[in-house]
Amino acid sequence: MKVLITGTGRGIGRAIAARFLDGGHSVTGIDILPSSIECEGYTHFRADILKGELPEVEGVEILINNAGVQNTESDIDLNLKGTIRVTEKYGLQDKIKSILFIASASASTGSEFPEYAASKGGVVSYMKNVALRAAKYGAVSNSLSPGGVLTDLNDHIIRDPALWQQVMDETLLKKWAEPDEIAEWAYFVTVINRSMTAQDILIDNGEAANFNFIW
Repeated sequence: MKVLITGTGRGIGRAIAARFLDGGHSVTGIDILPSSIECEGYTHFRADILKGELPEVEGVEILINNAGVQNTESDIDLNLKGTIRVTEKYGLQDKIKSILFIASASASTGSEFPEYAASKGGVVSYMKNVALRAAKYGAVSNSLSPGGVLTDLNDHIIRDPALWQQVMDETLLKKWAEPDEIAEWAYFVTVINRSMTAQDILIDNGEAANFNFIW
Protein backbone atom coordinates (compact mmCIF):
# COMPACT_ATOMS: atom_id res chain seq x y z
CA MET A 1 0.00 0.00 0.00
CA LYS A 2 0.99 3.62 -0.42
CA VAL A 3 1.84 5.06 2.99
CA LEU A 4 2.56 8.67 3.97
CA ILE A 5 4.15 9.32 7.37
CA THR A 6 5.10 12.66 8.90
CA GLY A 7 8.01 13.10 11.30
CA THR A 8 10.15 10.25 9.92
CA GLY A 9 13.47 11.94 10.68
CA ARG A 10 13.90 10.17 14.01
CA GLY A 11 12.26 8.35 16.90
CA ILE A 12 8.77 6.90 16.56
CA GLY A 13 8.27 8.17 13.02
CA ARG A 14 11.46 6.55 11.77
CA ALA A 15 10.51 3.27 13.48
CA ILE A 16 7.05 3.33 11.88
CA ALA A 17 8.52 3.98 8.45
CA ALA A 18 10.94 1.06 8.87
CA ARG A 19 8.10 -1.27 9.92
CA PHE A 20 6.05 -0.47 6.83
CA LEU A 21 9.08 -0.83 4.56
CA ASP A 22 9.74 -4.24 6.12
CA GLY A 23 6.14 -5.10 5.23
CA GLY A 24 6.74 -4.31 1.58
CA HIS A 25 4.82 -1.06 1.45
CA SER A 26 5.73 2.10 -0.47
CA VAL A 27 6.52 4.82 2.08
CA THR A 28 6.79 8.58 1.71
CA GLY A 29 8.15 10.53 4.65
CA ILE A 30 7.83 14.23 5.43
CA ASP A 31 10.03 15.95 8.02
CA ILE A 32 11.96 19.18 8.48
CA LEU A 33 14.94 16.91 9.24
CA PRO A 34 16.85 14.79 6.74
CA SER A 35 16.23 11.07 6.80
CA SER A 36 18.67 8.30 7.73
CA ILE A 37 16.50 5.72 5.95
CA GLU A 38 18.16 4.35 2.85
CA CYS A 39 15.81 1.77 1.42
CA GLU A 40 14.17 1.02 -1.88
CA GLY A 41 10.54 2.05 -1.66
CA TYR A 42 11.19 5.07 0.57
CA THR A 43 10.90 8.69 -0.59
CA HIS A 44 11.73 11.57 1.74
CA PHE A 45 10.58 15.18 1.51
CA ARG A 46 11.92 17.93 3.75
CA ALA A 47 9.03 20.25 4.56
CA ASP A 48 7.44 22.17 7.43
CA ILE A 49 3.94 20.72 7.85
CA LEU A 50 2.65 23.97 9.35
CA LYS A 51 4.06 26.65 7.05
CA GLY A 52 5.97 24.97 4.25
CA GLU A 53 4.77 23.87 0.83
CA LEU A 54 3.57 20.30 1.12
CA PRO A 55 4.68 17.91 -1.62
CA GLU A 56 2.20 16.50 -4.09
CA VAL A 57 1.65 12.86 -3.18
CA GLU A 58 -1.31 11.28 -4.95
CA GLY A 59 -3.32 8.23 -3.95
CA VAL A 60 -2.27 7.92 -0.30
CA GLU A 61 -3.87 4.80 1.20
CA ILE A 62 -2.51 5.05 4.74
CA LEU A 63 -1.76 8.38 6.41
CA ILE A 64 0.12 8.47 9.71
CA ASN A 65 0.36 11.83 11.46
CA ASN A 66 3.39 11.55 13.72
CA ALA A 67 5.24 14.88 13.41
CA GLY A 68 5.18 17.02 16.51
CA VAL A 69 7.12 19.12 19.01
CA GLN A 70 7.11 19.29 22.78
CA ASN A 71 7.42 22.21 25.18
CA THR A 72 7.94 24.86 22.51
CA GLU A 73 6.06 27.97 21.48
CA SER A 74 4.77 26.00 18.49
CA ASP A 75 3.18 23.05 20.31
CA ILE A 76 -0.42 23.93 19.51
CA ASP A 77 0.29 25.32 16.04
CA LEU A 78 2.43 22.46 14.77
CA ASN A 79 0.96 19.49 16.67
CA LEU A 80 -2.65 20.41 15.96
CA LYS A 81 -2.87 22.89 13.09
CA GLY A 82 -0.05 21.22 11.15
CA THR A 83 -1.68 17.83 11.62
CA ILE A 84 -5.01 19.19 10.40
CA ARG A 85 -3.31 20.71 7.35
CA VAL A 86 -1.68 17.39 6.41
CA THR A 87 -4.84 15.37 6.96
CA GLU A 88 -7.08 17.65 4.94
CA LYS A 89 -4.60 17.50 2.02
CA TYR A 90 -3.78 13.79 1.93
CA GLY A 91 -6.31 11.93 4.03
CA LEU A 92 -9.82 12.69 2.90
CA GLN A 93 -9.91 11.25 -0.61
CA ASP A 94 -11.26 8.14 -2.26
CA LYS A 95 -8.05 6.06 -2.11
CA ILE A 96 -7.68 6.36 1.66
CA LYS A 97 -8.06 3.25 3.82
CA SER A 98 -6.73 4.33 7.21
CA ILE A 99 -5.67 7.51 9.00
CA LEU A 100 -3.69 7.31 12.23
CA PHE A 101 -2.71 10.05 14.65
CA ILE A 102 0.13 9.74 17.17
CA ALA A 103 -1.29 11.60 20.14
CA SER A 104 -0.06 11.27 23.74
CA ALA A 105 -1.11 9.89 27.11
CA SER A 106 -1.29 13.52 28.22
CA ALA A 107 -4.30 13.97 25.92
CA SER A 108 -6.37 12.13 28.52
CA THR A 109 -4.42 12.73 31.73
CA GLY A 110 -3.35 16.34 31.12
CA SER A 111 -0.16 15.64 33.07
CA GLU A 112 2.42 17.32 30.91
CA PHE A 113 3.33 20.75 29.54
CA PRO A 114 0.08 22.77 29.22
CA GLU A 115 0.31 23.62 25.51
CA TYR A 116 1.50 20.12 24.64
CA ALA A 117 -1.33 18.43 26.54
CA ALA A 118 -3.85 20.79 24.94
CA SER A 119 -2.47 20.14 21.46
CA LYS A 120 -2.66 16.36 21.84
CA GLY A 121 -6.13 16.53 23.35
CA GLY A 122 -7.11 18.48 20.25
CA VAL A 123 -5.55 15.79 18.05
CA VAL A 124 -7.73 13.10 19.64
CA SER A 125 -10.86 15.20 19.17
CA TYR A 126 -9.91 15.95 15.56
CA MET A 127 -9.30 12.21 14.97
CA LYS A 128 -12.94 11.55 15.85
CA ASN A 129 -14.05 14.31 13.49
CA VAL A 130 -11.98 12.71 10.73
CA ALA A 131 -13.52 9.30 11.46
CA LEU A 132 -16.96 10.76 10.74
CA ARG A 133 -15.83 12.22 7.43
CA ALA A 134 -13.59 9.33 6.32
CA ALA A 135 -16.35 6.76 6.78
CA LYS A 136 -17.82 7.53 3.36
CA TYR A 137 -14.59 6.20 1.84
CA GLY A 138 -14.78 3.04 3.95
CA ALA A 139 -11.72 4.26 5.87
CA VAL A 140 -10.92 4.11 9.57
CA SER A 141 -9.45 6.89 11.71
CA ASN A 142 -7.81 6.21 15.08
CA SER A 143 -5.08 7.47 17.38
CA LEU A 144 -2.34 6.02 19.56
CA SER A 145 -1.51 7.75 22.83
CA PRO A 146 1.92 6.62 24.03
CA GLY A 147 3.18 7.37 27.48
CA GLY A 148 6.94 7.32 27.92
CA VAL A 149 8.91 6.09 24.90
CA LEU A 150 12.68 5.47 24.72
CA THR A 151 13.61 8.17 22.20
CA ASP A 152 16.31 10.83 21.98
CA LEU A 153 13.83 13.50 23.05
CA ASN A 154 13.63 11.84 26.48
CA ASP A 155 17.37 11.34 26.98
CA HIS A 156 17.60 13.81 29.86
CA ILE A 157 15.21 11.61 31.87
CA ILE A 158 16.51 8.25 30.70
CA ARG A 159 20.11 9.14 31.62
CA ASP A 160 19.31 10.72 35.00
CA PRO A 161 19.01 7.92 37.62
CA ALA A 162 16.97 10.06 40.04
CA LEU A 163 14.47 11.23 37.41
CA TRP A 164 14.27 7.75 35.89
CA GLN A 165 13.41 6.23 39.26
CA GLN A 166 10.63 8.78 39.76
CA VAL A 167 9.22 7.89 36.36
CA MET A 168 9.39 4.16 37.05
CA ASP A 169 7.57 4.68 40.34
CA GLU A 170 4.63 6.01 38.32
CA THR A 171 4.27 2.98 36.03
CA LEU A 172 2.80 -0.43 36.78
CA LEU A 173 5.15 -2.34 34.47
CA LYS A 174 8.28 -0.40 35.48
CA LYS A 175 9.37 0.35 31.94
CA TRP A 176 8.83 2.58 28.93
CA ALA A 177 7.92 1.48 25.43
CA GLU A 178 10.44 1.06 22.62
CA PRO A 179 9.76 2.94 19.35
CA ASP A 180 9.50 -0.42 17.57
CA GLU A 181 6.57 -1.39 19.79
CA ILE A 182 4.68 1.78 18.87
CA ALA A 183 5.47 0.99 15.23
CA GLU A 184 3.88 -2.45 15.61
CA TRP A 185 0.75 -0.84 17.07
CA ALA A 186 0.68 1.59 14.14
CA TYR A 187 0.96 -1.26 11.65
CA PHE A 188 -1.82 -3.26 13.28
CA VAL A 189 -4.24 -0.35 13.59
CA THR A 190 -3.77 0.75 9.97
CA VAL A 191 -3.16 -2.49 8.05
CA ILE A 192 -4.81 -5.31 10.01
CA ASN A 193 -7.65 -3.37 11.58
CA ARG A 194 -10.71 -2.79 9.40
CA SER A 195 -13.51 -2.31 11.94
CA MET A 196 -12.21 -0.14 14.80
CA THR A 197 -12.58 3.58 14.14
CA ALA A 198 -12.83 6.81 16.15
CA GLN A 199 -10.84 5.22 18.99
CA ASP A 200 -7.79 6.30 21.00
CA ILE A 201 -5.46 3.58 22.32
CA LEU A 202 -3.46 4.33 25.47
CA ILE A 203 -0.01 2.70 25.54
CA ASP A 204 1.57 3.86 28.80
CA ASN A 205 2.71 0.77 30.73
CA GLY A 206 -0.09 1.36 33.21
CA GLU A 207 0.95 4.86 34.30
CA ALA A 208 -2.59 6.27 34.13
CA ALA A 209 -3.91 3.26 36.08
CA ASN A 210 -1.41 3.63 38.91
CA PHE A 211 -2.44 4.99 42.27
CA ASN A 212 -1.14 5.07 45.81
CA PHE A 213 -3.72 3.72 48.26
CA ILE A 214 -3.24 5.03 51.78
CA TRP A 215 -5.07 3.30 54.63
